[in-house]
Amino acid sequence: MNLFNRFAIMCLWASFLHACSGETTEVSGGGVGPDNSGSIVRVDPAFDALVPHGAKIEKLAGGFVFTEGPVWDRRGNRLYFSDLRNNAIHTWSDEEGLKTFLQPVFEGEAAHESVGANGLTIDRQGRLVLMEHGNRLVSRIEVNGSRTILAHSYGFSRLNSPNDSVWHSNGWLYFTDPSYGLARLESDPLRELDFNGIYRLYPESGELQLLEKAQSRPNGISFSLDERTLYVANSDGNNKVWYAYDVTDSGELSDQRIFFDVNDRDAAGAADGMKVDVNGNIFATGPGGVWVLDNEGNHLGNINPPELPANVAWGGDGSVLYMTARTGLYRISLTTRGAIL
Repeated sequence: MNLFNRFAIMCLWASFLHACSGETTEVSGGGVGPDNSGSIVRVDPAFDALVPHGAKIEKLAGGFVFTEGPVWDRRGNRLYFSDLRNNAIHTWSDEEGLKTFLQPVFEGEAAHESVGANGLTIDRQGRLVLMEHGNRLVSRIEVNGSRTILAHSYGFSRLNSPNDSVWHSNGWLYFTDPSYGLARLESDPLRELDFNGIYRLYPESGELQLLEKAQSRPNGISFSLDERTLYVANSDGNNKVWYAYDVTDSGELSDQRIFFDVNDRDAAGAADGMKVDVNGNIFATGPGGVWVLDNEGNHLGNINPPELPANVAWGGDGSVLYMTARTGLYRISLTTRGAIL
């Protein structure tokens, strides 16, 4: 057997093993370019009903420092997102492209660069709500452009650095408060709380309740469709998991359990921001890209932009997934969709 035939047989055998593993990879060019295109990995046949074959990862803008916190504004038909380490909030729309909405977010002296807003959300009145790292609080931008502080402390202690949030249908805002906005994290001398908490806030009254303080580094957060389960990412390099909690009738949390574990993955990144589609599937940023999981914790596939994403948001008619990934903003059109406030 000559060398060429041996090589051909080896290639066929490798392809066979790859196919039998149930995992297939598509290179997705989109607007990114052939040498920096990202990929789509199909693990379970159910993935095909969510991400069509031929779907493209499209790069919309670049040159940022660290993008985060995307949220779609259906009233303005635009996406808001944070450039956390450049202390800015930007917007993107097909009509106007990229525009800077607010810079600076934080005014003052800081010992580190993560001082801008992280997670963003929209309330029922269409107002933008900010998880602010540098100011260590939750705020809301009013119609006239002024900013209202919604939460800044628990008891007599300042919050660490509010990170990400999700609305409950009854008007409560659930949010996470790790220490990523502090220069030395849990060892920072400015830290006043001895835990990283999960809270719920009623914005109209300012009532704030601590729900959980045993999770090491809570980050991304989202509800199941029936709001009976709360998913919370743990962005800890020593414990890279997504937790699930039961949500009681009174809105409190119980029965913490691991929903999905990625500690065995070598790719860069930890469990981070996430969103849930109309069928209960979870699109969660984690090692290497966006992990797509069903509501039973089965891994369906991955959407991997060229840069590591930190968060995602539904946009447009709900079928477009926007991804904030380090220095870039990306999107992909899907055959599923998510709800938009």
